[in-house]
Amino acid sequence: MKYKVTLNGKTYEVEVEKGKAILLDEYEALAPAPAQSETPVSAATPVAAAAPAPAAPVNLAAGETVAAPMPGNILRVEVKQGDTVKSGQLLVILEAMKMENEIVAPKDGTVAQVVTSKGAVVDTGSPLVIIA
Repeated sequence: MKYKVTLNGKTYEVEVEKGKAILLDEYEALAPAPAQSETPVSAATPVAAAAPAPAAPVNLAAGETVAAPMPGNILRVEVKQGDTVKSGQLLVILEAMKMENEIVAPKDGTVAQVVTSKGAVVDTGSPLVIIA
Protein backbone atom coordinates (compact mmCIF):
# COMPACT_ATOMS: atom_id res chain seq x y z
CA MET A 1 0.00 0.00 0.00
CA LYS A 2 1.17 3.52 -0.70
CA TYR A 3 0.92 6.30 1.89
CA LYS A 4 1.71 10.00 2.03
CA VAL A 5 3.02 11.15 5.40
CA THR A 6 3.67 14.80 6.30
CA LEU A 7 6.19 15.40 9.07
CA ASN A 8 7.84 18.71 10.03
CA GLY A 9 6.81 20.42 6.80
CA LYS A 10 8.01 17.63 4.50
CA THR A 11 5.81 15.09 2.76
CA TYR A 12 7.09 11.55 2.28
CA GLU A 13 5.49 9.07 -0.08
CA VAL A 14 6.12 5.53 1.13
CA GLU A 15 5.11 2.07 0.06
CA VAL A 16 4.63 -0.63 2.69
CA GLU A 17 4.67 -4.33 1.84
CA LYS A 18 5.04 -7.34 4.16
CA GLY A 19 6.75 -5.50 7.00
CA LYS A 20 9.10 -3.31 4.98
CA ALA A 21 8.74 0.32 3.93
CA ILE A 22 10.23 1.88 0.83
CA LEU A 23 10.61 5.66 0.44
CA LEU A 24 9.27 6.59 -3.00
CA ASP A 25 9.44 10.39 -2.90
CA GLU A 26 10.15 13.31 -0.57
CA TYR A 27 9.06 16.92 -1.08
CA GLU A 28 8.19 20.12 0.77
CA ALA A 29 4.61 20.18 2.07
CA LEU A 30 2.55 23.07 0.80
CA ALA A 31 -0.49 24.48 2.56
CA PRO A 32 -3.65 24.28 0.46
CA ALA A 33 -4.72 27.54 -1.15
CA PRO A 34 -7.63 29.23 0.62
CA ALA A 35 -10.96 28.64 -1.07
CA GLN A 36 -12.40 31.61 -2.93
CA SER A 37 -15.67 32.84 -1.52
CA GLU A 38 -18.43 33.01 -4.13
CA THR A 39 -20.51 35.52 -2.20
CA PRO A 40 -19.14 39.05 -1.90
CA VAL A 41 -18.37 40.21 1.62
CA SER A 42 -20.24 43.35 2.57
CA ALA A 43 -19.40 45.79 5.36
CA ALA A 44 -22.23 44.34 7.48
CA THR A 45 -20.93 40.77 7.23
CA PRO A 46 -18.56 39.79 10.06
CA VAL A 47 -15.31 38.60 8.53
CA ALA A 48 -13.78 36.50 11.32
CA ALA A 49 -14.11 35.92 15.00
CA ALA A 50 -11.34 37.29 17.18
CA ALA A 51 -8.59 34.81 17.97
CA PRO A 52 -8.75 33.39 21.48
CA ALA A 53 -6.44 35.02 23.98
CA PRO A 54 -3.31 33.01 24.77
CA ALA A 55 -3.46 30.98 27.95
CA ALA A 56 -2.08 32.65 31.04
CA PRO A 57 1.38 31.41 31.97
CA VAL A 58 1.40 28.69 34.59
CA ASN A 59 3.67 29.03 37.63
CA LEU A 60 5.70 25.82 37.65
CA ALA A 61 6.97 24.15 40.80
CA ALA A 62 10.68 23.46 41.24
CA GLY A 63 11.86 20.14 39.88
CA GLU A 64 12.30 18.26 36.62
CA THR A 65 9.69 19.08 34.01
CA VAL A 66 8.25 16.17 32.04
CA ALA A 67 7.24 17.73 28.73
CA ALA A 68 5.07 16.55 25.84
CA PRO A 69 7.30 14.96 23.17
CA MET A 70 4.75 15.77 20.45
CA PRO A 71 1.48 17.68 20.04
CA GLY A 72 -1.66 15.81 21.00
CA ASN A 73 -4.59 15.35 23.39
CA ILE A 74 -4.33 14.20 26.99
CA LEU A 75 -6.44 11.05 27.41
CA ARG A 76 -5.54 10.23 31.02
CA VAL A 77 -3.44 11.56 33.86
CA GLU A 78 -2.31 8.65 36.03
CA VAL A 79 -0.71 10.61 38.92
CA LYS A 80 -1.66 13.44 41.24
CA GLN A 81 0.33 15.98 43.21
CA GLY A 82 2.17 14.36 46.13
CA ASP A 83 2.38 10.87 44.56
CA THR A 84 5.72 9.06 44.80
CA VAL A 85 6.85 7.79 41.39
CA LYS A 86 9.59 5.44 40.21
CA SER A 87 11.65 5.88 37.05
CA GLY A 88 9.64 4.47 34.11
CA GLN A 89 6.28 4.73 35.89
CA LEU A 90 3.34 5.82 33.72
CA LEU A 91 2.41 9.47 34.24
CA VAL A 92 0.20 10.50 31.31
CA ILE A 93 -1.40 8.98 28.20
CA LEU A 94 -1.02 11.34 25.23
CA GLU A 95 -2.99 10.68 22.04
CA ALA A 96 -1.18 11.79 18.90
CA MET A 97 -2.00 10.71 15.35
CA LYS A 98 -4.63 8.25 16.68
CA MET A 99 -2.01 6.47 18.78
CA GLU A 100 -1.83 6.35 22.57
CA ASN A 101 1.64 7.33 23.79
CA GLU A 102 2.74 6.57 27.34
CA ILE A 103 4.64 9.39 29.00
CA VAL A 104 6.72 7.94 31.84
CA ALA A 105 8.71 9.32 34.76
CA PRO A 106 12.35 10.01 33.84
CA LYS A 107 13.49 9.52 37.47
CA ASP A 108 12.37 8.51 40.94
CA GLY A 109 10.76 11.30 42.94
CA THR A 110 7.59 12.96 44.11
CA VAL A 111 5.05 14.66 41.85
CA ALA A 112 5.43 18.32 42.73
CA GLN A 113 2.80 19.51 40.25
CA VAL A 114 0.46 18.15 37.59
CA VAL A 115 0.33 20.88 34.95
CA THR A 116 -2.05 19.22 32.47
CA SER A 117 -5.47 17.60 32.74
CA LYS A 118 -7.63 15.07 30.91
CA GLY A 119 -8.90 16.51 27.62
CA ALA A 120 -6.20 19.18 27.34
CA VAL A 121 -4.58 19.85 23.97
CA VAL A 122 -0.81 20.22 24.24
CA ASP A 123 2.01 21.23 21.91
CA THR A 124 5.50 19.78 21.70
CA GLY A 125 7.42 20.85 24.79
CA SER A 126 4.34 21.73 26.87
CA PRO A 127 4.92 20.86 30.54
CA LEU A 128 2.83 17.94 31.75
CA VAL A 129 4.16 16.98 35.18
CA ILE A 130 6.87 18.33 37.50
CA ILE A 131 8.85 15.77 39.51
CA ALA A 132 10.89 16.90 42.52
